[in-house]
Amino acid sequence: MKIFAQRLRELRNSRRVYQKEMAEYLGISVRGYQCYEAGQNYPDVKGLIALADYFGVTLDYLVGRSDSRT
Repeated sequence: MKIFAQRLRELRNSRRVYQKEMAEYLGISVRGYQCYEAGQNYPDVKGLIALADYFGVTLDYLVGRSDSRT
């Protein structure tokens, strides 16, 4: 799921949001969030939905099943 990590980083950077802010939004540690962007760990379903809602993209886009954001 390397695509997930890449897309998550790109989406965060496009919004100019810090990793710390994302971690707080998701209710996890900064290190936990960093593991998402490094492709070392992945959020649960609730976390995936929260990320998709935050960035206004589909779950399929976020996890690399589609190249369409909407």
